[in-house]
Amino acid sequence: MPVKKEFRETIIKRAETDPDFRRHMLTEAVSELLSGDLNTGKSILRDYVNATITLEGLAKKLNKSSKSIHRMLGPGGNPRAENILEIIKILQAHEHVTLQVKAKKAA
Repeated sequence: MPVKKEFRETIIKRAETDPDFRRHMLTEAVSELLSGDLNTGKSILRDYVNATITLEGLAKKLNKSSKSIHRMLGPGGNPRAENILEIIKILQAHEHVTLQVKAKKAA
């Protein structure tokens, strides 16, 4: 089910003013990507980018067009691993955090 525009706008407004919420968005996006849910991970990353660095700002840091970033993070996008990892690296620096992977035993 598609996310309603009003809901997405609410998420972006909160992210603009709440640093903890932004960090949780970034963490959740990476968790979803690592769990194999590429579409959800990209969607959360896209919302995070729109609320913080913007597509244009991210594109400049990646030396790519904003249209290319938009396609990568869009529903039909299939970004290469090196692009996703570079995006995550840039977003961590932007948010002044370092994300770590922690292994836990499967149930």
